[in-house]
Amino acid sequence: MDDSLKEKYEAFTRILKGYGRLAVAYSGGVDSTFLLAVAKEVLGENVTAVTLSLRSVPEEEKTEAENFCREYGIKQVFISINELEIPGFKENPPNRCYICKKAIFKEILKTAEELGISVVAEGTNADDLSDYRPGMQALSELEIASPLKEAGFSKAEIRTLSKEMGLPTWDKLSKACLSSRFVYGEIITEEKLRMAENGEKILMSLGILQCRVRIHGDNLARIEVPEDCFAILTEHRTEIVKAFQETGFAYVSMDLQGFRSGSMNEVLKTRE
Repeated sequence: MDDSLKEKYEAFTRILKGYGRLAVAYSGGVDSTFLLAVAKEVLGENVTAVTLSLRSVPEEEKTEAENFCREYGIKQVFISINELEIPGFKENPPNRCYICKKAIFKEILKTAEELGISVVAEGTNADDLSDYRPGMQALSELEIASPLKEAGFSKAEIRTLSKEMGLPTWDKLSKACLSSRFVYGEIITEEKLRMAENGEKILMSLGILQCRVRIHGDNLARIEVPEDCFAILTEHRTEIVKAFQETGFAYVSMDLQGFRSGSMNEVLKTRE
């Protein structure tokens, strides 16, 4: 660990010590796993993981989070929320993430209070500030702690430290919630969430681990994969189309710009 990263890590542990008792909003991703693991080292039994069961998150993510907490001996509680019932969520406005985070973190705060915990933390890192993330406003309004961001950790630095700590998530691919697969203004439904999820499972079965299946309208899939995976799509074009049609899509398209996080936000920039 170089001196700069060591300083950040020491600052990070000081921040965590200052919380005393802590509830971590734990999804099982790279950032929240690193946050939770270090919090466990620093606070011991005074840290509790709070994991959400949501329609927009594949069930295997919850299972991975549960397995990690069991292996590391971390207390964990679960909250089941149907975000499609949150007023304004399924209509998918540009501030959908704000609406969702405000509602679910209120529930996390309520659970933490019941456990006698006054501080709730989540895994936003310094790199997240560069994208359109309306959910951050909700975190600020609810006074949710973001210690990774406060310590100045980048995603790459979190991965580096996670690898040194032997965390299984150090090279885990980023997986945004399935609601991000919808064009703003497109009604989000349980059926379409499963279509996007199943479409990505089809692509991953072909060895394309980093992918997004974006939904346009009722039956059009726009596939995003890294440029070096384009050949896989064309090679397996017929079977992909057939499998996607069985999933519920009528039309299957390939995005020539390739995979990129937050591509649905690009339309917002054109409106400015």
